Amino acid sequence: MYIIAGLGNPGLKYSKTKHNMGFMVADVLANRYGIDFTKRMGQAVCGQGTIEGQKVFLVKPQTYMNLSGESVAALTHFYKTDIASELIIIYDDISLDPGNIRVRKKGSAGGHNGMKNIIKLLGTEEFIRVRIGIGGTPEQISLVDYVLQPFEKEQIPLVEEGIERGADAVVKIITSGPDQAMNEFNRKIDGDS
Repeated sequence: MYIIAGLGNPGLKYSKTKHNMGFMVADVLANRYGIDFTKRMGQAVCGQGTIEGQKVFLVKPQTYMNLSGESVAALTHFYKTDIASELIIIYDDISLDPGNIRVRKKGSAGGHNGMKNIIKLLGTEEFIRVRIGIGGTPEQISLVDYVLQPFEKEQIPLVEEGIERGADAVVKIITSGPDQAMNEFNRKIDGDS
């Protein structure tokens, strides 16, 4: 069974912010496959179902971003998940422009505090992740303020494309493996075209 965790911050105040891209992708997957977030397990809201014939557990940690690992580690331990092949983490990335995504099988946190906490508590960097581009931080604003803001109106079409592509990438990982997903989705989308 795959555990698919979309990272974000709970509550309406944060629902449309850049830091909640993981939640947004998880919601798209839930809508596509008729999975309801009706279960509360530990520090997460969860939904169980199937994606293309594979059992999945969709997860939205409710610990706030910086403590995402508490929720993810507890669930992977409870379900005895093979972390390297059955855990997929979806999160925002400032190093990618809106609309762009990257699939990776391992890697560092890249400065993302939610990922730092997950890596620390899992004790490994070897798990699949889908990074969703939110664009870089303007010079006049702090990183914290930037990720907790909603997107500019003109960015929304690209952001929505990135969310859909992120959900597509998760499905490709499940059906064809992460290598195939990397081949298909790790190419730059030009926002000017």
